[in-house]
Amino acid sequence: MVTPLWPGAPATVREGPMAGIATTTDRRRFLLSSGAAVAAAGVSYALPGRRSSSTQPVAGPAPAGTGAAPARPAVKRAAPYGATTLETTARLTGSGGYRHISSGPGWPLVVRGELAAARSGREDRRAALACFVQFTDLHVADVQSPLRTEFLRAGSPGSWRDQEALSVAGAVSLVEQVNTIGGGPHTSLPPAFVMSTGDNIDNHSMVELEWFLTLMSGGRITPNTGDPAAYEGVQNCGLPLYWHPDSDLRDQDKLRGMPRIPGFLEAAIRPVTSPGLHIPWYSTPGNHDDLPGGCLAPQDPYLSDYITGARKLFSVPDTDVAAFAKVLESGDDPKSTVLKEILHHNARRARTVTADPRRRLVTPHDYVSAHLDPAHAGAGPVGHGYTENHLDGERMYYIFRIADGVLGISIDTTYRSGHYEGSLGTEQLRWLESTLTAHSAHHYDADGRLVRNTTADDAHILVFSHHHSPSMTRRRDAARADEIRHDGAEVIALLSRFPNVVAWINGHSHVNRITPHAHPTPARSFWEVNTASHVDYPQHARLLELVDNQDGTLSLFTTLVESAAPHRADFDDLSAVGLASLYRELAYNTPGLAAKMGSGVHEEMAGTAADRNTELLVLRG
Repeated sequence: MVTPLWPGAPATVREGPMAGIATTTDRRRFLLSSGAAVAAAGVSYALPGRRSSSTQPVAGPAPAGTGAAPARPAVKRAAPYGATTLETTARLTGSGGYRHISSGPGWPLVVRGELAAARSGREDRRAALACFVQFTDLHVADVQSPLRTEFLRAGSPGSWRDQEALSVAGAVSLVEQVNTIGGGPHTSLPPAFVMSTGDNIDNHSMVELEWFLTLMSGGRITPNTGDPAAYEGVQNCGLPLYWHPDSDLRDQDKLRGMPRIPGFLEAAIRPVTSPGLHIPWYSTPGNHDDLPGGCLAPQDPYLSDYITGARKLFSVPDTDVAAFAKVLESGDDPKSTVLKEILHHNARRARTVTADPRRRLVTPHDYVSAHLDPAHAGAGPVGHGYTENHLDGERMYYIFRIADGVLGISIDTTYRSGHYEGSLGTEQLRWLESTLTAHSAHHYDADGRLVRNTTADDAHILVFSHHHSPSMTRRRDAARADEIRHDGAEVIALLSRFPNVVAWINGHSHVNRITPHAHPTPARSFWEVNTASHVDYPQHARLLELVDNQDGTLSLFTTLVESAAPHRADFDDLSAVGLASLYRELAYNTPGLAAKMGSGVHEEMAGTAADRNTELLVLRG
């Protein structure tokens, strides 16, 4: 626990092991512990989808250097295609070990006034400033990669996902949904762009990066590696540790009610065509984008050879599972020594798979260069936030124009030496401070004294990162050994010095959580908007709209969005649309979660009503 920055300020807590990495504690326990509690005060409810008829939809131009693709006709499809969670939401129905999803009622709009009072009549005064979408934690995955450590499931059932072979189909369906959004529900502004706040890919491999860039910018994806004609992963290996959808094997998942779906694996590796986003998109790096598995040593020669090689471990002794889980929990193995020892001394247990050089580990230069490739420009901008100045991979942070008078700042919070937590180095923290100063007519110095800057363009500022504040620590980064690292509390302290900072928008936790960062000087307060992943339950993105209430306050509306796929899955429909529905339904039936729906556990993942569809009020800086 870290001491609060001032009396009454929220303390910063450290997380346990990252999502997707098993320890003796279930992944759900980590996810549930990774966000601060929502303040009870200042929360009120409004009707779902309420929109003022007097809202002024002032459509600002697209970000500089970009151009949105021309509108294309939407495909008619069953709910939730074209809907937001103000109108309908996925709900589990029935009982038993496996439960289908049906379309339930939408979630209401919750007005949150902890940081600024909600003044009457604002609906008739407000002017629209910006509208955009946040993706986060897509975890586009090559599930056949030899470097994946599915064997950790022997220590925790929640450490491997039944649905992840369908990550491409699920993400394509999310792209389709965004393409149907003609205007935000509270401003009528069309979304100007999508920001993907990291963990775009799962295992730091080049083939995953190609899939991610293609699904965002448009094109054909074949989510298969190794043997071009067959699946070679854990779901047909014959071990009851994993769900075998195509066979009659009584694996541990079928014993708890998971279905048999003949043809599942063949369908999972078939080509999928993404329409690509029809609007510009930006990219922020996450730990899975920078590190194998989100926490292993990058560019290690042994691991680099292993991931492209022809041997894969499907199970290891329990003692090895426990040893690896222990170092993942502590994060004290930046060179991945324990994993390399496990791979080496279990070599005889490994099975033969088809080697594939496309799985090679991505360098920071590779990552930026691929974003800059004109083949992946899509609706723009070229580089998606990155320029040739970022090719060294050392400074993967940038600013971009959101709309007139609204500035976006993307920061890089990843440790480069092998850890799932986040931080900022001193150089980047100073850059962030100077950038904020340059765009703030006044701010407060570190001692709390007011500083005026008459030459600044006084913009409303939104900050984007992968890690949320509780997951940022002061751990030493072996890749940058001489640089001091800075945690979430220090970032909060810096942002609170600038009254024009509206919100810090992030992911990583796989939980919907909105936290007010209140300051004794009310104008220095801002919101932290943490959004759940699109690989685990509840598979959400966010539509965000910023308005000026013309009364000294701003409102940031946050509306959760599901993919375009129909809610209820049909086991006989293995088309791309059917797989996207199945992707969601399998995530809702993850071990232990479906049985606890309605007990409050689901609200820890999807968030309470005050973490979902909200109006967040803040004093205008």
